[in-house]
Amino acid sequence: MTTQSTGKTGAGENEDADRPKSPAPADIFAQTVTAVKHYTDRLFHFRITRPASFRFRSGEFVMIGLPNAPKPIFRAYSMASPSWDEEIEFLSIKVRGGQFTENLQKIIPGDTVLMRRKPTGTLVLDALLPGKRLYLFSTGTGVAPFASLIRDPDTYEKFEEVILVQTCREVAELTYITELVDGLKNDPLIGEAASEKLRLHTTTTREAFPRMGRVTDLIRSGVFFRETGLPLFDPTQDRAMICGSMEMLKDSKTVLESFGLVEGANHAPATYVVERAFVG
Repeated sequence: MTTQSTGKTGAGENEDADRPKSPAPADIFAQTVTAVKHYTDRLFHFRITRPASFRFRSGEFVMIGLPNAPKPIFRAYSMASPSWDEEIEFLSIKVRGGQFTENLQKIIPGDTVLMRRKPTGTLVLDALLPGKRLYLFSTGTGVAPFASLIRDPDTYEKFEEVILVQTCREVAELTYITELVDGLKNDPLIGEAASEKLRLHTTTTREAFPRMGRVTDLIRSGVFFRETGLPLFDPTQDRAMICGSMEMLKDSKTVLESFGLVEGANHAPATYVVERAFVG
């Protein structure tokens, strides 16, 4: 997510959070950075090796840190890679002077990243009731858990249509997900399903772009439905996941509930979910 966007998700951008207690060595993995790509002065993604024993559900997050202090700081980051990937991918903002990202943005292949052993989260398919269409609404690096889900075969087995929406300040910040979606067409595992069922709808809020505006405003005005050709939300068929800043989550919840959708969780599946671990 960008500095303007998600109070959560891919980036763990709450730089003012209390420093957590350092876990015992047995509670963390020390993994090697395999790739880093910078998109803008505020956004980059990186990949690390995956422990053979590490298991997670697509859409979950994990705590990561750097071995640069006696008591490393850990932040919650959604895994952008799918559950079957042999490596783990993350998307991150860069916070100038940030206690964590100031150092994280300097990593290069060969460096070490610490990762706690227990993944968790509510942006998983199990937290939703069966439906026809799945909407994935995100701002900035809030798209990270959805980058995981759109590469998971289960997503296409459970839904007839998958509509991924990302809003960013600038066009360059859309590059990560645009390149990813374009590449899925040739993916040997889910290429055919993604080509038939996945749709990407991107907007910007500052830099000029064919589609501009906050998606919640576009939904309220009806522009979103006119541009996509999709019907109004129907709680009997539509399911949604939301990942972004606190303001975006609040507005999105209000909009979805106005159409009759109900918030769910792992223990009580319903028609939409948010990842509350990164807000408040």
